[in-house]
Amino acid sequence: MTHRHGPPTAFGSPYRLLSTAVTPRPIAWVSTTSADGVDNLAPYSFFTVAAIDPPVVLFAPVGRDPLKDTPRNALASGEFVVNVVTRELVESMNATSATLPTGESEFDHVGIERAPSERVDPPRVADAKIALECELYDSIEVGNSLLVLGEVVHVHVDDAVLTDGTVDIDALDTIGRLSGSQYATTGERFAIDRPS
Repeated sequence: MTHRHGPPTAFGSPYRLLSTAVTPRPIAWVSTTSADGVDNLAPYSFFTVAAIDPPVVLFAPVGRDPLKDTPRNALASGEFVVNVVTRELVESMNATSATLPTGESEFDHVGIERAPSERVDPPRVADAKIALECELYDSIEVGNSLLVLGEVVHVHVDDAVLTDGTVDIDALDTIGRLSGSQYATTGERFAIDRPS
């Protein structure tokens, strides 16, 4: 077997290389509200948990010149909601990735039902099995990207994905982003014990 070596640029676009190698990636379907009261909804697959105490998640929009609606709204208002994408929501999620004029809501454009949040102003996706209400914890510029960190201050969980009061991964059919237009389900699973 032959291995090629070199900087990321040696394998084409660094974005394409990294977004293909680091897979599957969970998707943050982020809802925000602008200063003018327009509800925005957009997916971000550069997304993960950053800390547990305090509970912090982060998403990383690529490109800061200019900032897209979601990070701009999150920074200005200090609030956003991360809606977890499951299999039944993937088509709607994908539809919200279309570029719309500023001032037009993806909720309305795609026909996604809103539900009120408890602790923050932006609405959540009514059909999301889990929604994380977040207050802005910090933002960090990394090259031409922006890390947006949010402290989770309230959580909505559908009873359908709970077993004995705990989120049951077998009931939560989350979607992962692969590369380009490819996604993956988590239907084919296996367990392996961690060594002691």
